[in-house]
Amino acid sequence: MRRMARKAIHSDQAPKAIGPYSQAVQVDAGKMTFLSGQIPLDPATMEMVQGDVVAQAERVMENLKAVLAASGLDFSHVVRCTIFLTDLGDFARVNEVYGRYFTGAPPARATVQVSALPRGSKVEIDAIAVS
Repeated sequence: MRRMARKAIHSDQAPKAIGPYSQAVQVDAGKMTFLSGQIPLDPATMEMVQGDVVAQAERVMENLKAVLAASGLDFSHVVRCTIFLTDLGDFARVNEVYGRYFTGAPPARATVQVSALPRGSKVEIDAIAVS
């Protein structure tokens, strides 16, 4: 059986993993890259970004952007995202931030309300990209 080539991706411009996961994993299957969920950690300080859900969503998207760049990709390669919110009342405000990062057709997506996220985050987003 042929083993699929698999590469862990790391960017110093995004927060280090705070658990047993990679920032992203790239596989040779048309080069699919699976980005782990990002929360609003400032990669320079590893502290949570202060502010409302908009500030948190902006940091999350910048973290995803950094991991995509480390993979040689950008948001145009993203085909699927999942947004996790602790309050679906934040849906519209997070959508506004999220939408600014995609030109053309946005990726498929699910948004889920959860009871809690790591470090007290209000939002977490993961992604799958294909090149």
